[in-house]
Amino acid sequence: MRHRRPTVADLLSMKGKRQLTMLRVVTLEEAEAAEKAGIDLVSVPPALLGLEFREAAPSVFAFPGLEYGDYITAEEYIGAAFKALKAGGDAVYCAASLSTVRRMRDEGIPVCGHVGLIPSKATWTGGFRAVGKTAASALEIWRQTKALEEAGAFAAEIEVVPGEVAAAISARTSILMLSMGAGTGCDAQYLFAEDVLGSNRGHYPRHAKTYRNFAAEYERLQEERIAAFSEFAHDVRSGAYPEKGHLVGIEEKELSAFLAELERG
Repeated sequence: MRHRRPTVADLLSMKGKRQLTMLRVVTLEEAEAAEKAGIDLVSVPPALLGLEFREAAPSVFAFPGLEYGDYITAEEYIGAAFKALKAGGDAVYCAASLSTVRRMRDEGIPVCGHVGLIPSKATWTGGFRAVGKTAASALEIWRQTKALEEAGAFAAEIEVVPGEVAAAISARTSILMLSMGAGTGCDAQYLFAEDVLGSNRGHYPRHAKTYRNFAAEYERLQEERIAAFSEFAHDVRSGAYPEKGHLVGIEEKELSAFLAELERG
């Protein structure tokens, strides 16, 4: 059982020693489940942070994501980062420019960058497809990783990159490499909770592994929800609801007095 959540220094000291586990969680229930399951790291929407989050997940290391495009200037990113850290975050995810990463690092803010397939910038790499499958593309990921390291990032998500490429990069950088579909040569394995739980009704990425079928359970619950609502509507229309037991009673003498007053009025 964990008693305290790790620091950035703790995580960096683990590089190359064991694989860390990481999930994207978006609800307090998912955060609590990650805590109880012993997940090391979680990515969270900043809005999820706060006292309730830390009560649910006191010892997981949390990366609130500063979504690309929600902020423009370095000052806006810094302000959002400090707010997220104050609310219980441990580091921030940021796909903004190197100058913004550098500014945040200068303020002592732990930053996780992103290389490989970056969804918010996928148009530059050909859309939602694997990156690093040619020597030139792999070298560009290496250059981006080193640039993040030099800018002061302590970690980087590396997404949908050949495992051999990601492993070679991870072995040559001091920052933590968080693999999303980039193999076990990195420092952590990262999946979205919705993919792990099978709650996504749409496309599942190649790197996802689904352990449960929440979508089927959600469908079953929706059918039960519709049935319950239909039964309620039928009872109202037929007069079966409300019954006497659903109503507040009044003594007969009090009702008689009330009605008599109404008649006089």
